[in-house]
Amino acid sequence: MDTGMDMRVAVKIKRKKRNNFFSENIFILAMIIEKIATCLFANRLRSIKEFELFPDLVQSQQLQKNLNQAKKTEWGRLYDFASIKTYQQFSQTIPICDYNKLKPFIERMMQGENNILWPEKISWFAKSSGTSNDKSKFIPVSPCALKDCHYRGAKDTVATYLDNVIGSSLFSAGKSLVLGGCHKPSSLSQNIQFGDLSAILIENMNPIANKFRSPSKEIILMDEWEAKLNAICQKTIKESITNISGVPSWMLVLIKKILSTTNCNDLSEIWPKLEVFFHGGINFDPYRENYKKIISSPTMKYMETYNASEGFFALQNDLDEHSLLLLLDYGIFYEFIPLEDINKENPTTICLTDIELNKNYAILISTNSGLWRYLIGDTVMFTSSSPYKLIITGRTKHFINAFGEELMVHNTDKALAAACQATQAKICEYTLAPVYISAKEKGKHQWLIEFEEMPNSMDLFCELLDKNLKDANSDYEAKRYKNITLDKPEIILAQNGLFYRWLKIKGKLGGQHKVPRLSNSREYIEPLLLLNQQNEESY
Repeated sequence: MDTGMDMRVAVKIKRKKRNNFFSENIFILAMIIEKIATCLFANRLRSIKEFELFPDLVQSQQLQKNLNQAKKTEWGRLYDFASIKTYQQFSQTIPICDYNKLKPFIERMMQGENNILWPEKISWFAKSSGTSNDKSKFIPVSPCALKDCHYRGAKDTVATYLDNVIGSSLFSAGKSLVLGGCHKPSSLSQNIQFGDLSAILIENMNPIANKFRSPSKEIILMDEWEAKLNAICQKTIKESITNISGVPSWMLVLIKKILSTTNCNDLSEIWPKLEVFFHGGINFDPYRENYKKIISSPTMKYMETYNASEGFFALQNDLDEHSLLLLLDYGIFYEFIPLEDINKENPTTICLTDIELNKNYAILISTNSGLWRYLIGDTVMFTSSSPYKLIITGRTKHFINAFGEELMVHNTDKALAAACQATQAKICEYTLAPVYISAKEKGKHQWLIEFEEMPNSMDLFCELLDKNLKDANSDYEAKRYKNITLDKPEIILAQNGLFYRWLKIKGKLGGQHKVPRLSNSREYIEPLLLLNQQNEESY
C-alpha cells in the first residue's frame, strides 16, 4: 500500500473536517448574532420613533452637546461657544463656511495639531472631490463621528431593513460585499491617514465583521481599481453573498465583470441568496432597469442611504417609498438655506422645524467632527415633516439655469428613467449642459448619453424626455413653450465606455467618484465631446 497516498488522503479528510467545522461554527455564530442583533435593533427602532416625535428637542440637544464638547477648541474660543445658548445666537455668531474657509484649520489638523475644530485627536480624513471641482477636499472624521454617526448609520440601515423584510437571512445565509475605496498615509504627518470614507470605515470596523464580509479587507482596500475588480471577482464568485453595498454606477461595473467571468447573464445564478443592494451616492432611478435585467430574482430589494464623507444623514425606512428618513441623533445639527438665497451675501438660514415641503434647500451641517455651519453642496426637498423625510435633488453647483429653467438633477434623472422605461432603453452614464443662444440658433440643452441598450425609437425617446422634463419642472415647461426661449433637447450618443475612460484619464476610477450630471457651463461636456470625437475617429 502507498503510505504516502494514505497520508495525503488523511490530510485532505482532516482539512475538509476542519473547514466544515469552521463553516458550521461561523453559521452558528451568525445565527446567534442575528438573534442578538434583532433584540438590539428593536430597542434602536424605538429610539428612532422617539426622535421622530420630538425633532426640535433632539436637534437642540445635538447642537448644545457639540458646542459644549468643542468650547475649548481654537474654533470654540474664537466664537465663544460657551456663551451660545440658543439657535439664534448660534446662527448670528458663527459664519456660514465652505471648504475654503475651513481649509487652513483642516490643514493644520492634517499636520498633527489637535484641538483646532474638535477636541478629539483626529487621525483620519475622508478624501472627497465630489463633482464640484478637480481639487480634493479632506474631511475630518473623528472617533466620535465614526461611532455615533457613520457606524450608527450602518447599524440603523440593517435594523430598518430587517424591520421591513420579515424572514431575512442577511447574516445566516451568506456574506456582505462592500465595494469600497482605499486609504494611504498623509505626506504631512506619519500618524495621519486619508482616503475614501468607505475605506476608513472598513479599516476601523470591529474585526468580527470581517467574518461576515467577502472578500478580505486586503482586497477591498487595494488602491488600483481594475486590479481590485479582478481580485473581488475571483474571490466572491465562490462565496454566498446575501447583500451588496456601493455606488450604483461602480457596482454595475463589478457585476458586469462577474457575469462576464462566469459566462452568466443573471447575478441570481451566481449568488442565489442575494436579497438586497444597499446603495447611495447617486440617484438610483436611471440604473433601476439595468439592475432588474441582471438580477431577476423577484425577491431582490433595494435600499437607499444618504451617507457622505461629512456624515450619515438619512436612509430609506420604507422600501416602497423613495423618500429618506432624516436621522436626527447622529451628532449633526441641521440648517437649511432656500436655494434662491444660495448666492446671496447673507442668505436666509432656518432650522429643521421651519422648513417648507416641496421646496429646494441647500444643507448646512454642524458635526461631531468639527464642521461648523458647513455647506456640503447638496440640495434636498422635504416630502414630509412628520417624520422629516426628504429626497436629494442635486448639488448647489450642478444645475442648469441658463434660460431661467432652474433644472435640477432629480428632474433629469426622473425624466430620463421614464423615457428609458417607455422605450426599453438602458443607460450607463450621462451629462448635459446648455448651448447658449447665438445669432444662428436658439438656446437648448445638449445631452451626452452612453446607452447600454439603445431606445427602440430615438425620436420617441427624445419626445418623452422633453415631455417628462416639462411635467417635472414648470420653469422648464415655460421656457420650452413654442420653442420661443428654449429649443428641444439635442442628444449626442457617447461611444461605449466613454465616461469610464474620461474618469480613468482624470484618475477618478471607483470609490465615490461620480460623473457630473448637470453644469451651467460647458466645462465638463466639452472635453467629453472631444474624447468622444477621438473615439469615433479611431474606429
